Amino acid sequence: MSSIWGERLKISLFGESHGSGIGVVIDGFPPGLELDFERIDLEMERRKPNSSAYSTKRKEADKVEILSGLYKGRTTGAPLCGLIRNSDTRSQDYERTSHLARPGHADYTGYVRYEGYNDFRGGGHFSARLTAPLVFAGAIARQYLEAKGIHIGSHIFSIGDALDVGFDMAHITRGQLDHLRNMELPVNDASCGDAYLSVIDEARRMGDSVGGIIETAIIGLPAGLGTPFFGNVEGKLSSILFSIPAVKGVEFGAGFSITGMKGSEANDSFY
Repeated sequence: MSSIWGERLKISLFGESHGSGIGVVIDGFPPGLELDFERIDLEMERRKPNSSAYSTKRKEADKVEILSGLYKGRTTGAPLCGLIRNSDTRSQDYERTSHLARPGHADYTGYVRYEGYNDFRGGGHFSARLTAPLVFAGAIARQYLEAKGIHIGSHIFSIGDALDVGFDMAHITRGQLDHLRNMELPVNDASCGDAYLSVIDEARRMGDSVGGIIETAIIGLPAGLGTPFFGNVEGKLSSILFSIPAVKGVEFGAGFSITGMKGSEANDSFY
């Protein structure tokens, strides 16, 4: 089972949903970065389930223990290992259905791939619980990137058939991205928040669920990153984005809508 991503910077995920803990080893991270743990905690808090009716009922503290790669508050250049203990597991909930594969999960494929030896409880190593160490790794990477003048922000572009206003590609500011990061429900159009919650409520009343789209913007990124063909930026980003279990599609720029444009419309002007 390979759970390692990257070349110059490698991240390796470990643990299972109902095991003792989960975590990540980050290998190749530059030395000397002073980590702001308050900001890391805020990022972990954003991912963590809460008391909202729209959140999962599993309650985990998601406090990260740094086991290596940090000395006097700064990265050392050695592999940086972060561990998150599991507490709210309730494994007995899965024992009575251990012989049933859940549609839309990795139960069947995991059983076949690992000959029945995989830990199926809560999805085991396939669980979305493993996104917690990914968030931790991302929180550290964000601090490094921001020190280089690179800033990232996202908003919920859609939930079901309810839509937010998309980013204006030519006028994205750091202030806008920072504002979105501080919102409980990050949207560009404040009125979309209620519409989103209504869509979720309706699906829940019907005993169902609903999907959505996240739009992310990055500013300050230097030109020339990546290599032709197999090492291009879109390919690299897609490979890590698809590690998130719920992600089923990734678009860059105009995405699939570019097929409805003329060539003159699809070109990015230099001026």
